[in-house]
Amino acid sequence: MPPQLRLDALLDDLQQQVAQVRGARDRVHTLLDAVLAVGSDLDLEVVLRRIVESAVTLVDAQYGALGVLGEEGTIKQFVTVGMDEEAIARIGYYPRGEGILGLLIRYPEPLRLGNLAEHPASVGFPSGHPPMKSFLGAPVRVRDQVFGNLYLTNKQSGAEFDSDDEAVLRTLAAAAGVAIDNARLYDEAHRRQRWLAASNELTRSLLSGAEPGAALRSFAGAVREMAGADLVTLAVPVGDRGELVIEASSGSQAEEVRGLVLPATTLAAKVFTSGETITSGALSADPSSQGGSASVVELGPAFFVPLGTREHVRGVLQVANRPGGALFTDAVIDMVTGFGNQAALALDVAEHRQNTERMVVLNDRDRIARDLHDLVIQRLFAGALTLQSTLGRVSDRPQVSERIQRVVDDLDDTIKIIRSTIYALREDDQARRGSGLRAQLVAATERATETLGFAPALRMTGLLDTAVPPEQAEQLLAVLGEALSNTVRHAHATIVDVGVDVTDAALKLRVADNGRGIDPSVTRRSGLANLRRRAEEMDGTLTLSANQPSGTVVEWVVPLLSNA
Repeated sequence: MPPQLRLDALLDDLQQQVAQVRGARDRVHTLLDAVLAVGSDLDLEVVLRRIVESAVTLVDAQYGALGVLGEEGTIKQFVTVGMDEEAIARIGYYPRGEGILGLLIRYPEPLRLGNLAEHPASVGFPSGHPPMKSFLGAPVRVRDQVFGNLYLTNKQSGAEFDSDDEAVLRTLAAAAGVAIDNARLYDEAHRRQRWLAASNELTRSLLSGAEPGAALRSFAGAVREMAGADLVTLAVPVGDRGELVIEASSGSQAEEVRGLVLPATTLAAKVFTSGETITSGALSADPSSQGGSASVVELGPAFFVPLGTREHVRGVLQVANRPGGALFTDAVIDMVTGFGNQAALALDVAEHRQNTERMVVLNDRDRIARDLHDLVIQRLFAGALTLQSTLGRVSDRPQVSERIQRVVDDLDDTIKIIRSTIYALREDDQARRGSGLRAQLVAATERATETLGFAPALRMTGLLDTAVPPEQAEQLLAVLGEALSNTVRHAHATIVDVGVDVTDAALKLRVADNGRGIDPSVTRRSGLANLRRRAEEMDGTLTLSANQPSGTVVEWVVPLLSNA
């Protein structure tokens, strides 16, 4: 070869090597930029998307995805880059971990393929999926545990992914594992901070004398935010047969379950009895959840934790997502359990404080009763005797005698009134310590179970035990019993929903069934006449309407009387 040609060949080789060095240098710089970009944020969702975007850029791929693994080797989250919303909508659902994706899950090692369709594990693509040929995958590990897998397809140049692409992706996956770990630690620290803030707020509100219902609703909202859940409910015991009532709820469809009475056979009641946590992957589909909130609204992954210690359970927390929602991690369950224990302690302290205040009131009542009896009544009685003794001295003056006698009679009436007040002061708290209205409502619906052949659903909201005066509570129970008896005799229903609600202004009872409705040919309805009379006696109303798709709705509403 002539010297000139040999020199040109050497120069070409040199230029190629320089180009390769420059390409390697540029790729290293790109890799470093990608590592910095991945680790520059502490929000986990942002970190995951940046990992996929960086991987697509580094290996020059058309499509990229990160499949986050859930329990039992399934994909619980799928972060994609390269597909628009229309393409995703055409596919209809994200992969569950089958085919090549499942192969990488079972064998978490880097995988390069020239043609996806030619691999024995390939199961093809769903309808509407864009075509894909070349493939490169690598696992992402966090503290030696596989967090998920990176999937890259269709190298932009049309060539196959090479060993350099694999090496770059492995390096990025290692950096991604560190970034994910940091983001998770930050998220955990942030959750704990919110947990402490919520615990302090709950304790402060309870100890400052705030209305317990409002404090519990705030507590349920804090749990929902920390757990990232769709629905959180807090059920507390009512009656003495193991039933619970949902006292507070937060999230989607919270109003539909608030006040719902949970029978002793529900999962929540079992947690209350055992003091142990129960989890479910699909709550509404779980046969053991019948009768609970999952029978009213559709719920998917969920868990129940006792509020308090195993020896002293104050209530039960239910944390749930919609069907198809994410499963709750052990870290979230542990965090909510700890928060529930803190809340139970705060409730105990608040209850002891209320008991102390109640004892102060009772002691004041006893002192007032003693003073009225020992001082006021004795003086009035002595004054009446003195006046009575003077009647004989003024017998010759009829007008004066008559006036003195009227004063003596007034004093006797005043003594009787004071004695009645003393009796009321001493007996009022004993009456309040008896079974409350909520427990009586639960007992009334339970009594109807035998005649109906099934248990009516009961929902109670408002301060029924404290806001409703005894005379209205008696009327309410009578109306409920009459309404349920009418349902047994005439409706032939298979479902009965009972709702009792008290506000600052009104007391409302609603009984709905899915029976055959009101027969217009029947004009004599003594039971309904009794209900209407009881409502009108308290300036209230009785309304009958058709239920959908079948049955009857009875609404009995009266103004709330003062409970002074």
